[in-house]
Amino acid sequence: MPGPQPAQLKQLTKLAFRAHNIQIATDWKQPAGDPDGKQYVDAFKPSELVRPFGADWLFIPATPNKYHVDSAKRMHGDFTKYIDGICDAICKAWDMWRLQAKFKDLKIMAVAAIGAPGCLDGPEIENFIMMTAPKATPNELKYSKAIAKHLSKAWKDWQSGVAVPGLPWYPAFAAFPGPQAPPMPNIPMPLITCPSTKMSAMSPASLKDGMVKALDDKDALHHAELFDAIAKGVFAVFMTWLPQQQIMNVMGKGPIPTFAPPFVPVGPVLAGDNLAIPGHLAA
Repeated sequence: MPGPQPAQLKQLTKLAFRAHNIQIATDWKQPAGDPDGKQYVDAFKPSELVRPFGADWLFIPATPNKYHVDSAKRMHGDFTKYIDGICDAICKAWDMWRLQAKFKDLKIMAVAAIGAPGCLDGPEIENFIMMTAPKATPNELKYSKAIAKHLSKAWKDWQSGVAVPGLPWYPAFAAFPGPQAPPMPNIPMPLITCPSTKMSAMSPASLKDGMVKALDDKDALHHAELFDAIAKGVFAVFMTWLPQQQIMNVMGKGPIPTFAPPFVPVGPVLAGDNLAIPGHLAA
């Protein structure tokens, strides 16, 4: 299957961000000395007091006042554009990794493929993300670097823990009629059948905390809410992708040491291995 679709990641990330209910202007209160709000009302034209705003905006105006609504609209536009851009970049990087990923150093014993943690190999995705991540402004560049740096680290951690737990990938190798089984593709199975000992690296809390630390700027505008939303979106899409992504074309091979015709015309593959060629997640 292809990699995750950006539209899904964008939608989930925006939903998670919107759940923070960030008000613009932040911490706004009725002016002191004007408990009934009359002075506040008199300070504006009637057309400025009530302006409509979108129910799906990422930011909530503190009041229907034109200036609060305009500020919320501007922030909504800026953050929507950034979220769309970074989600596109993440999904493109994800897909580039997927096309280059491969299983290596497998041990094949009869029908079973066995791989120790770290048998799934693939490139780091930090540079892939930064290739197309938003970076038109200093803030965009700063946020994108933090996201790319930690997401790449978390992805590498998860990848390094992936194992193949004796899956029945090669039924023909149970009794093969020859001294050596030639390279043969595995029975396709979903990637979720290969668990990772470092799955926690991809949890929302871990992703968010890592991005915050990578940014290292506690005063950056709404960075905690942004990173929380991206972390939740990535995790949700990741957990949907694992059972859908098929492992295919892992070419296994190996000797049949018990083959001794005519008395033993077939035998199991023992101590076999595989061809570590990229493309095992490409279909």
